Amino acid sequence: MMRLDKFLCETGKCTRSQARDWIRQGMVTVDEQTVRSPETRIREDEDLVCLQGRSLAYRKYVYYMLNKPRGVVSATADNRDKTVVELLGENMRPDIFPAGRLDKDTEGFLLLTNDGPLAHRLLAPGRHVDKTYMVTMEHALTREESGLLETGVEIGEKRPARAAGIQTIDETHILLTLQEGKFHQVKRMLQAVNNRVLALKRVSFGGIILDERLKPGEYRELTEAEVKILYDA
Repeated sequence: MMRLDKFLCETGKCTRSQARDWIRQGMVTVDEQTVRSPETRIREDEDLVCLQGRSLAYRKYVYYMLNKPRGVVSATADNRDKTVVELLGENMRPDIFPAGRLDKDTEGFLLLTNDGPLAHRLLAPGRHVDKTYMVTMEHALTREESGLLETGVEIGEKRPARAAGIQTIDETHILLTLQEGKFHQVKRMLQAVNNRVLALKRVSFGGIILDERLKPGEYRELTEAEVKILYDA
């Protein structure tokens, strides 16, 4: 059972406050009966809920691909900075969170969802889920330095950090794939080979490539096929 105003909010059609207003205005029916109390309990998988005559489908889980911009923090709440969930605007739900994190000055693909079991699977160290970053470096890597990054470098952790793969784009740009998620890992790895990260962008996560049509701060829902890829990852 679920409150009617919560149901409307979680269909993605409105905010919680809008839902309450629409219900009180008589715009919502449950099994063809007008309901004016936001606190009304409904069976979300059985009752027919309509907004101005149009039926609404309940979605237990939602999945968004966000092109995270710089300057926004990967959190659900912050006293100083804007958070990634705030970028969802009217689609923001209280149960949505970022699956993992990107540093404040890092941009790119961040998964926003309310699917806790999937997020746990994707972030569990033993799952070895690929995360690929476009790294802008201070100077080019030597072949020896690339080899060190792939075999493992000391960054002050119990175990050396290593790349799952490196692809050279040009002298100062590489695609670096990780299967770990240590704090500031890419920056610390480059520091370990006497280099410095000038810019960092995650371009793929769990086998899904960032949609190039998304500008920084924009997002879209994942397709069913993309969600399946994440589960398979």
